[in-house]
Parts: sequence; C-alpha cells; structure tokens
Amino acid sequence: MTCIGLIFLAAALHYTPAHASIFKGEALDKAADVITWVVLIVAPVIAIGVFWIVHILPEKIAEKRKHPQAKAIQALCMLSLVFGGLLWPIAWLWAYSKPVLYKLAYGTDQVEPEHGGTAQPAEGTAEAEELKRLRAKVVELETRLAGSSAEEGERG
Repeated sequence: MTCIGLIFLAAALHYTPAHASIFKGEALDKAADVITWVVLIVAPVIAIGVFWIVHILPEKIAEKRKHPQAKAIQALCMLSLVFGGLLWPIAWLWAYSKPVLYKLAYGTDQVEPEHGGTAQPAEGTAEAEELKRLRAKVVELETRLAGSSAEEGERG
C-alpha cells in the first residue's frame, strides 16, 4: 500500500512545464492572425446567413403547404428580422396552423400559387371539354361582332 502511495506522491510532485499552445514564435503569430480574421469576418457572415435562413423558414413552409396567408406570414418574418426574432415563433406557428376561417369563407384551406400562371384542366376531363366549347363560342361571337361592326361602318 505504501508503494502505491509513494508512486502517487511522486507523480503529484513531478514538475512539468505547461505549454499554452502547440505553436511557437512566428507560427503562433500566424495562427493568431488567422483566428482573428475568422472570428471578425467569417463567423459573422455565417451567423447572419444562418439567422436569415432560419427566419425565412416559416415563409417557405407556408408556401409549401399552400397556406392562403403566405404573404402575411412572409411580412411577419421580415418584421421579425427588424424586431430581433421576437415575432418569429408566431410566424412559425401561423405557418403550421390550419386556416379555419378561410376554409369557412372560401370552402378550402389551401390556395394555388399566383406565380404559376393560369392552371389548365387536364385533357379529356369535362372541364377541358367545356373550356374548348366556350372558347369556340367566344371566337364565333367575336367574328359575328366584327362582321356587324363592318356592316354598320359601310352603312354610316
């Protein structure tokens, strides 16, 4: 037992100098310069990018879920950036909520995106056939109207 105690005492009293860095001299200065640039330039740019991406997540979720108030959620996300992120949880909850009153008013809780252009019905459906028939009727009425305008011009 005393032998083990002496080994621990010798290990505790053994002096070894501590080194604060693995670098020495010029290498230490160069490493400090690199770390300084990373901390002052790279880290804030990455932090701002991550902050921005996280803050537009509710907007992207609302667009993906075809939320009818996606534009309002987008505005709330931008306001959240101004107010330091305080409104962001509200935008997140709003993006995941079901628009109950919108469904009562319009009969659906989803809206088609505006930037996709006009949606065309699938070929062979009753809607597509009716659309073709109505377009033909419009063309017929336009030609009839153009013909009657030409006759009135000749009489006048």
